[in-house]
Amino acid sequence: MNYLEFEKPLAEIEGKAEELRALGRANKEMDVEKEAAALDKKAEALLKDLYKGLTPWQKCLVARHPDRPHCSDYIAALFTDYMPLAGDRNFADDHAVMGGLARFNDAPVMVIGHEKGNDTKSRIERNFGMARPEGYRKAIRLLDLAHRFRLPVVTLVDTPGAFPGKGAEERGQSEAIARSTQKCLEIGVPLVSVVIGEGGSGGAVAFATANRVAMLEHSIYSVISPEGCASILWKDAEKMREAAEALRLTAQDLQKLGVIDRVIKEPVGGAQRAPKDAIEAVGAALTAMLKELSGKKPEALIRDRRQKFLDMGTKGLAA
Repeated sequence: MNYLEFEKPLAEIEGKAEELRALGRANKEMDVEKEAAALDKKAEALLKDLYKGLTPWQKCLVARHPDRPHCSDYIAALFTDYMPLAGDRNFADDHAVMGGLARFNDAPVMVIGHEKGNDTKSRIERNFGMARPEGYRKAIRLLDLAHRFRLPVVTLVDTPGAFPGKGAEERGQSEAIARSTQKCLEIGVPLVSVVIGEGGSGGAVAFATANRVAMLEHSIYSVISPEGCASILWKDAEKMREAAEALRLTAQDLQKLGVIDRVIKEPVGGAQRAPKDAIEAVGAALTAMLKELSGKKPEALIRDRRQKFLDMGTKGLAA
């Protein structure tokens, strides 16, 4: 288990419980289970207490936790007959974006998402989930394909933001993001999105301009990272805690503002502690959101989606 900064007291208790059990395994005559169970109970109570009142900055840390399930995990668990489609038919295949044809609840869909990777090698290959222009152009191609064959689209958002490198800018990063956002608004099929970790800036909006947008309980969605915001406003990246408060980037705040439609409850301790339960919760939310849109005509889907974003931010401003 990778423990976060605010989980250090929990790490100590769980570490002691594991040490006791290790001693018990080494010396069969020692009866340590009762004491270890007491520590387990204490750790469980502390875990609930810690996650009951997370600050926005702590939620940022949880959203970025390396052990949270990633896009590939959701696709493997929730979708069947997944057939990945690669390349933007222009420059290259961007491994930070994965997508393809699949079946969800035995119905054909198009699934697209950011993939961060789960070890050093895969994280470098996936560019830590930061897409280049070809990633967004690949997404545009898949959205077009879904529109042509009347396939609902599911997008899974988990990115710190679009890649800001020189090569990406030279190949039209901002234009590719804008075109992807535009394509989301144009397709006449149900489009649902879930922020499963980080939803960073236009790199997230390019996938999340959907009829229904959901967020996992401890995920974040913001125009800029707290560190970036602090660097600009206070000229001090260490003020990221204040920036996180001001940005209102939590799922709970964004639901109040009307930016998202639903918050998906996570297991106690976050999705990283019980990935299977978190994935099942996302699957249930996707099923519900697609059911809400089932049977709607293309014109109605496009109109409702556009209106949703025109109305965004007008709710909860007095809160």
